[in-house]
Amino acid sequence: MRFPYPRTSRLQRGWEFDLAFRTGNRLRGDLVRLLFLKVADSPLRIGLAVGKKQGASHERNRGRRILKESFRRLRPWMKDGFWFVASLRDQGMTSNARDVYNDLARLLFRNNLLRPDWPGANWEMPQEGADT
Repeated sequence: MRFPYPRTSRLQRGWEFDLAFRTGNRLRGDLVRLLFLKVADSPLRIGLAVGKKQGASHERNRGRRILKESFRRLRPWMKDGFWFVASLRDQGMTSNARDVYNDLARLLFRNNLLRPDWPGANWEMPQEGADT
């Protein structure tokens, strides 16, 4: 199975992030903070936010890459009609990608934001075209 992360599925404009921060629902996991907003007749859109106080640029970039990879793996099973903005908590900045993925999957599953056909948190799921 492929796990694309197309540009059209990302929040890109400042007003989109602002709307999510001002009116979105907030969830907090051990490693991830998640804001989500129900937007009628909208495809799934995802934004990543890592603050400058969370570390040097290379640490923030690593955090963004880990969040992006976690969302990329979960996106096929996330429900449409939502905008998400995710950021890492301080503990998440030093965690590995698998732990962040599991924490994000747990948050989404507990709050019924994943489709019923979600196969469960499986980091090892083979990708289409990969040598297995």
